[in-house]
Amino acid sequence: MLSVTCKIRLSASGVHLFDRVSGINVLLDEVAVPVEQFSRAPRYLSVALTNACDLRCSYCYAPKHAASLDRERVLQWAVELDAAGCLGLGFGGGEPTTYRQFPQLCADITQATSLAVTFTTHGHRLTPALIDSLRGAVHFVRISVDGVGATYERLRGRPFPALVQAAGLLRSLAPFGINAVINADTVGELDLLAEFADAAGASELLLLPEQPTKATPGISDSDAERLVQWVTTATTEVRLAISRSGFEAVLPTAEAIPGESPSTRTCTSMPPACYAPTPTRPWEYLSVNPSSKL
Repeated sequence: MLSVTCKIRLSASGVHLFDRVSGINVLLDEVAVPVEQFSRAPRYLSVALTNACDLRCSYCYAPKHAASLDRERVLQWAVELDAAGCLGLGFGGGEPTTYRQFPQLCADITQATSLAVTFTTHGHRLTPALIDSLRGAVHFVRISVDGVGATYERLRGRPFPALVQAAGLLRSLAPFGINAVINADTVGELDLLAEFADAAGASELLLLPEQPTKATPGISDSDAERLVQWVTTATTEVRLAISRSGFEAVLPTAEAIPGESPSTRTCTSMPPACYAPTPTRPWEYLSVNPSSKL
């Protein structure tokens, strides 16, 4: 029998019930919640624990100066956010697995709060020992896979078989999804990415149209058109999602909680306790239904 312990979040959308272990979400949208009872925290918070990363992807938009957040401060934020109605904390960077005492931080937050703890990783630092140390302390993981085979190896500078092995390790830890930056190099491999996600056991394929950086111009108009065409005609087994990057206006997307912006992000380049909304981070995305009509 499935045991569910729900956290309750109140908003203009109604009463939101969430269980971090099973991932079950229930929205009672027929319940009118008084404004003074609305949860004060964002639904999810994405935290860049560190700017450190041992990959050098040209299209990465993370800050490159050395910085990391204090573990006790992050734990304090988590406790405060939990009390204010936040549902989950997603760690990124940089590469969060480079963060000192990362497993202990995840365990402390899981024990001290009812927040779902998640992180996004390139996967190449995952080992059986690290997976064991995170077991029971993490509820969802995203692994970055930009292209497959030779394309992945050219863009990421790491062997693709090692990435496949990392995805296999994640299957024993928690449900996981795949992130894919979509640009001129990867837009032609969308079918292969979807096939890989399905074969790896991922619950979701999150499409991230490339954003402009100092080194790259972002996804081109022609590649954006190819992405839209693929999404609207794809028949994938794995669930599709896309970051909030303007494509929601032309794709058959579904809001998780209508009218409620899901996430806020804090990063190492900001002053302590300074939060700023970002429209393209892992927690802020829209589900895509390829079979829907535009």
